[in-house]
Amino acid sequence: MKNFNLLKNVFYFSGSALLFFAGMVVYGVVLNLRHVTLDEEMTAKNISSLNDVHIVVDRSNFSLDLYSDTILVKRYKAVFGKNRSSVKTSAFDYATPIGEYIICKIDTNTQYHKFFQINFPNIRDAAEAFKNGYINKEEHDLILKYYKKNECAPKQTRLGANIGIQGTGKYNYIFKNLPFVFNWTNGSIAISNENIDELYKIIKIGTPVKITN
Repeated sequence: MKNFNLLKNVFYFSGSALLFFAGMVVYGVVLNLRHVTLDEEMTAKNISSLNDVHIVVDRSNFSLDLYSDTILVKRYKAVFGKNRSSVKTSAFDYATPIGEYIICKIDTNTQYHKFFQINFPNIRDAAEAFKNGYINKEEHDLILKYYKKNECAPKQTRLGANIGIQGTGKYNYIFKNLPFVFNWTNGSIAISNENIDELYKIIKIGTPVKITN
């Protein structure tokens, strides 16, 4: 009898948790019914073309802003690495870096739908990491070598390199409809698959990306 009651309580708890989560997703779906596309934003702001495109990511506001010159064209909901630290010290710390970067690679064959890699670590990241003992002189010089060639940073240093803007992949429906913030990435900036598809039409190699705290 005691075991039966325990199983019943587990069943009720699991069922309640599942219903709560489902309710949250449904609430998120309702909120996203007001989603405005990039084309609609451009029309509303009387913008016929995008010039000097750049991206500003605000970690504190969980946002990714698309700019044309000085005009904010559209704001996207974004989430970040599991580690909220403002300093990235290794490839495995799950922190989203802060700084000024460029898109150095565009990958459309990834588990996260699409991936725009940024040139982290850049020359400033390398200098700070070397000064603080996170990387050695050889790693610093290797990063500098790739930076001078305008290439993505090498992966074989302790800072790693696989950081960028990505979609959410096969769990897109769940993640995009969560009405609360859930940071889950390796340090990359995640937006919905639909939103990264919008950016894919206009983002190029060399597009500036500024990440703020």
